[in-house]
Amino acid sequence: MKSFFRKNIDNMDGYTPGEQPKNINLIKLNTNENPYPPSPDVALILREISPESFRLYPNPTADLLRNKIAEIFCLKIENIITGNGSDDILTIILRSFVNEKENIVCFEPTYSLYPVLAQIENSKTKTIKLTDNFEIPDIFFEDEFPKLCSDRNNKVFFIARPNAPTGNSFNINKIKKICSLFRGVVVIDEAYVDFADESCIKLINEFDNVIVTRTLSKSYSLAGIRLGWAMANKNLIAGMMKVKDSYNVNTITQKLAIAAINDQDYLKTNIAKIIKTRKYLTEKLSELGFKTINSQSNFIFTSPPKKNAKDLFDYLRKNNVLVRYFSNGITKNYLRISIGTDHEIQLLIGLCKDFLSLT
Repeated sequence: MKSFFRKNIDNMDGYTPGEQPKNINLIKLNTNENPYPPSPDVALILREISPESFRLYPNPTADLLRNKIAEIFCLKIENIITGNGSDDILTIILRSFVNEKENIVCFEPTYSLYPVLAQIENSKTKTIKLTDNFEIPDIFFEDEFPKLCSDRNNKVFFIARPNAPTGNSFNINKIKKICSLFRGVVVIDEAYVDFADESCIKLINEFDNVIVTRTLSKSYSLAGIRLGWAMANKNLIAGMMKVKDSYNVNTITQKLAIAAINDQDYLKTNIAKIIKTRKYLTEKLSELGFKTINSQSNFIFTSPPKKNAKDLFDYLRKNNVLVRYFSNGITKNYLRISIGTDHEIQLLIGLCKDFLSLT
C-alpha cells in the first residue's frame, strides 16, 4: 500500500510508554506516577469550575500560571513558558532550535523520547555512553566533548537530571562545564528533581544557553492533567513562545496547576514520604543482594542477584505487580521500580524474596 507519510516517519518506531493496564487489581509501579493524591486544593478548584467557561478559549500564554511559577522560583514571567506536559516543552525545543539533518546530543541510557523527537524532525541523535555505574565518564571531557563542541550541527544537548531510567543525579560541576563550552542549547530535564538534593535552576542566570524543564506529573501527583514548563533567559523563552501551539494549555489545567503549585507544604509532605519509602526499599533490596543505583528520583533502578532481571520482571507481572524492564544494552540487568505506597512496597519486597527462593 502506498504510504503518504514522510520517509523518516515511516522508518521510525515511535515512543513506547509504560504499560497502562486495564486490570485495576494490578499494583502499578512501572510509570513513576505518584502513589498519593494531589493537593486537596486541586479538588476544591475542580468543584468550582463552571462548564459555561469551556465555551471560551484558555489564556493562550497561561499568564496567571506563569506568574505563580515565577513567584515560587523567584523569576519573572518572561523567564517561563508552559506546555501540555514537559513532553510538549521538549517538542517546542526541537522545533525551535534544530533543523532537519542537524543533531541533538544526549547520554545513553536516558529518556528514550529525546531520539524519537529528533526522528520526527528528521534530525539525528548523537549519544554518549555513561559508565557502568551510569555516571558521566571523565574521559568524555577529554575525548568526545571537544568534538561535539566544535561541530556546529550539534544544536541541543539534552540532560535528564536526575536521569531516567537510572535515577541518579550527575555531578553539577560536570553539568556546568557542559553548559559553558557547548555551542548550542543545553536542556536540563528536571522531571524528578523535587526528589533530589539539588536543582540546576540557578544555571539559567549563569548561562544564556540553558533551559531547565519541569513537570507536575511526578511530585505534584498530576500526571493526568498534563502540565510542564521551561525556565530560561527571556530571549530563549520569547523565541519558543513563537513556536508553541496557540492554546497549548487548557483552561482546567491552568487552574488546577495554580492550586497545586500554591500548596508547597503539601508538596513537601508527599516528597518526604516518598524519599523515606525509597530509602527503605533500597535497604531491604540490598539485604537480598540487589545492586541499586543511588536514586534521586521517585523510582529506583536495581539489579537482582545473578542479574536475572527479565525473569524477575515476568514473575512480578505474573503476580500482578508491574515494574519497567528495558531489554537493550547495559540496562538489561536492571528493573526500574516506581516508589509506591508502603503497603505496595511491602508486597513487592515479599515477592522478591519468594522469587529468590525459587532461583
